[in-house]
Amino acid sequence: MTTSQTSTRPDGTAPDEHGTQRVASGFWRFIPGFGRPTARFVHRWAIALLVSNVGIVATGGAVRVTGSGLGCPTWPRCTDDSFVPHGELGIHGAIEFGNRMLTWVLIVIAIAAFVAVLRYAGSERRDKWTVTLIALGIPFQGVIGGITVLTDLNPWVVALHFVLSMVLVSAATVLVYRMRPYPTATEPAVVDTDAPSTATRRLGIYLAWLLYVVTWVTIYLGTVVTGSGPHAGDVDAPRNGLDPDNATQLHADAVFVLVGLGLAALVYARVFARPQQRSALVFVALLVLQGVIGFVQYFTDLPVALVIAHMFGSALLLIGATWQVLVAQATDQPRVDAA
Repeated sequence: MTTSQTSTRPDGTAPDEHGTQRVASGFWRFIPGFGRPTARFVHRWAIALLVSNVGIVATGGAVRVTGSGLGCPTWPRCTDDSFVPHGELGIHGAIEFGNRMLTWVLIVIAIAAFVAVLRYAGSERRDKWTVTLIALGIPFQGVIGGITVLTDLNPWVVALHFVLSMVLVSAATVLVYRMRPYPTATEPAVVDTDAPSTATRRLGIYLAWLLYVVTWVTIYLGTVVTGSGPHAGDVDAPRNGLDPDNATQLHADAVFVLVGLGLAALVYARVFARPQQRSALVFVALLVLQGVIGFVQYFTDLPVALVIAHMFGSALLLIGATWQVLVAQATDQPRVDAA
């Protein structure tokens, strides 16, 4: 093991002792934290952005399984003559309208995270691009949600809506990882000198990316299953016309492949790359839990609570798969402090 005392970013820049923006100016200096954002401050906003994006996946699931997808029958208004639901729409209108309002909460959090990342001295160009993608993606996602309503919950548009939500979850995960506070001069970094060979490390990266891709395939096939089943968002919503049993079997086959890759990643981490072991173990644990929930919900006629839990679990699983790639690449290109 070796240690070093001076902390730098991968691009060679060095934040000050507290990782702050050195010059606070303009409107933002009057808002606590934003005038001179610290690494921890920015990281917390990144976490808030991730949590809120995962949260709206779960609430969107609640809209679907309660049959509230057309609770507000049009968009951007709730009805032809009102932006808010009225008594005739009942609980379904309230659920759908509440989910629409959560989009504005996400937008506020995204703006705060965007400003924090841009004003933070340690942010790199890719960090700024990532938070910009998320900040623009949230209102765009709201528009796609509106299109799902205008198309009477077309299952393929609904699937696109869910997939785009998961893209934002994955991007927010990248931001959380990238914005972790770096060691400072008073917190020397520790570098593992027993790292595996370059070829072995690259094998780990390829394995992590394969796991990530198959996770996406599995998630998408899950949306196909949903589009063929009873929880399409409204009792009169169209289905995709596929046989639910066949769609479920295809989804299960992808899960089996993912289990094999997860176990392979765990074995690889155990033998060659100890820093990846924890993330691999967490991913496998999430995968097993998600598989159990999916199995039970299928054989218990898709109870509402389990369907929502399964959608929430898919977001957590994608976070785990994204983290696997990030950790594997960090192992390939360790962020070593300057001597």
